[in-house]
Amino acid sequence: ISMAAGEYNSMRVQAELLQRELAIEAVELRHRPETETAELAGIYEERGLDPDQAREVAEAMMSDPQTALETHAREELGIDPRRLGSPWGAAVSSFVSFSAGALVPLLPWLTGSGDAAIVASLLLGVVAAVVVGVVVARSTRRPPVRGAVRQVLFTLVPASVTFAIGSALGVGVA
Repeated sequence: ISMAAGEYNSMRVQAELLQRELAIEAVELRHRPETETAELAGIYEERGLDPDQAREVAEAMMSDPQTALETHAREELGIDPRRLGSPWGAAVSSFVSFSAGALVPLLPWLTGSGDAAIVASLLLGVVAAVVVGVVVARSTRRPPVRGAVRQVLFTLVPASVTFAIGSALGVGVA
């Protein structure tokens, strides 16, 4: 729940910041259309259009206020105003994924205890990390071994730090 709340808040703040940038851009488009047209033409020139073509394209984009705002958002700010992200979607996704991820190393403790549960919990955590790393790597067309290693490190290092802090505070393994 904490991770879901944090993800919701993070996405909400990001969306609000981007909406603020869009509002500033909309004001600039209304009050300084010539400057904004020249700015857009400059972007198109940097991308390889000759100055006359760049100016023509910029003027065409500036002819409709909504198109002008969307174009400046994409070209100048690097955002798509229609895709600022969903705070609720991010929250639900985080809740489900973190809950599932947290359940995996707890499974051995539901039926066992002691050293066997510790070893099984550690092994299940590593196997789950490898699976997640490989799936993410394949979906992003990256090397699966690299994805697996990265995910295992991002699993074991925080777990080790948490264990060390718990041990330093005198919290033992049940």
